[in-house]
Amino acid sequence: MAQNNQPQNQDLNQLLKVRHDKLRELQENGKDPFRITKYSVTNHSQEIKDNFDALEGQTVSLAGRMMFKRVMGKASFCNIQDLQGSIQAYVARDSIGEESYKDFKKYDVGDILGIQGEVFKTKTGEMSIHAQEVTLLSKSLQILPEKFHGLTDTDMRYRQRYVDLIMNAEVKDTFVKRSKVLSSIRRYLDGQGFMEVETPMLVSNAGGAAARPFETHFNALNEDLKLRISLELPLKRLIVGGLERVYEIGRVFRNEGLDTRHNPEFTLMELYQAYTDYHGMMNLTENLYRYVAKEVTGSEILTYGGHTMDLSKPFERITMVEAVKKYANVDFDAISTAEEAKKLADEHHIEYEDRHKKGDILNLFFEEFVEEHLIQPTFVMDHPVEISPLTKKKPDNPEYVERFEFFMNGWEMANAYSELNDPIDQRERFAAQEALLAAGDAEANHTDEDFLNALSIGMPPTGGIGYGIDRMVMMMTDSPAIRDVLLFPTMKTLDK
Repeated sequence: MAQNNQPQNQDLNQLLKVRHDKLRELQENGKDPFRITKYSVTNHSQEIKDNFDALEGQTVSLAGRMMFKRVMGKASFCNIQDLQGSIQAYVARDSIGEESYKDFKKYDVGDILGIQGEVFKTKTGEMSIHAQEVTLLSKSLQILPEKFHGLTDTDMRYRQRYVDLIMNAEVKDTFVKRSKVLSSIRRYLDGQGFMEVETPMLVSNAGGAAARPFETHFNALNEDLKLRISLELPLKRLIVGGLERVYEIGRVFRNEGLDTRHNPEFTLMELYQAYTDYHGMMNLTENLYRYVAKEVTGSEILTYGGHTMDLSKPFERITMVEAVKKYANVDFDAISTAEEAKKLADEHHIEYEDRHKKGDILNLFFEEFVEEHLIQPTFVMDHPVEISPLTKKKPDNPEYVERFEFFMNGWEMANAYSELNDPIDQRERFAAQEALLAAGDAEANHTDEDFLNALSIGMPPTGGIGYGIDRMVMMMTDSPAIRDVLLFPTMKTLDK
């Protein structure tokens, strides 16, 4: 195999040498592109095309990467790619001067150029720029691949995202839309009176979710710290402090596996609103999703992986017990003990652990039989208390809590609570978590004494919710894997 590749590698090395030689020649002639510090850009490619009637005959300047070049004697064509797309430039010796044209003919695909010229249409009707001046702004010393997609190149695409963005327009579009998702969320929440805040990533006690944390060491304090797994507890401290509507969009870190929907660092948004409950969070979620979908995609109808999801209709609201009864034909209202629940689990071939109680088994049934059916936007409400340590119990049925998970496409998209604000009840829940931790559950929470102190000061009735932003972006861009919506997904380091 190495022998077969040797001539190809020699060819590549020769091509790279030619590029370095070209740079050296430019530098020797006082034309070092790397000494240029700025370039005045008046227009981008798509803007020129969209406003052609107004710009025809006008002089514009744009800058971008040359992706194609065809030299034809005294005149040439090239394509310049910028943030918005690409546009053709017509470069003629008589327009830019003999010396500049001689330099241009030596420029390579991948070089970054500034083009100043007149907007016009070619004989074939293509909107173009008739160059009056061409400036080499950066010399590409590496060679772009002819194609940079397909399953065989997926790993390299993620590792060299900068090349992926250059070569694949749809990838760039995905990340432009990701940015729009975030700005749309902020616009909506700011309009609802929410305040964006920031909370620590390095914490001594990683609470607020069931997940194994990453651990690190802070040398200055000689103290072991963890990377946060949630935004919940510090945000609720701010509700105690009187900031009635707060949200944070930030990275959280969970020491878990990698798959198409999970990355160990991901973007979470959590928001908390005083004086409302989980029903208020449902209303907010419906309105937020519709707003963002309309802003980013232009429609309240989303298509993902062959499924069409209609956000314009009221989202379905169903309890977890009702959902399991509907899809598994098992009524947990008729079950009173953990032993009965485990017997049912055995009959339905559902694996469980000895420590699991009735509520845990109900959740296992839900995951096994229900989730895949929740394609249309659905709120699954009233979860068992065993799996919801930070949530208010339902006043009429303390086995369950005022919690919902928002599902689309069979995925959990958000998780919301009527927040627990009773410090005595919260201490008991933390004690139960400590017992699980002692029994070997690495995802259980430690008691957070300062958070208990905050609750003792007094927290108003509060609704809270956490949204997986990466999954939201996947849905808005029809992206099959979470790595497709992360500019720099976590990758195993290559051997050096």
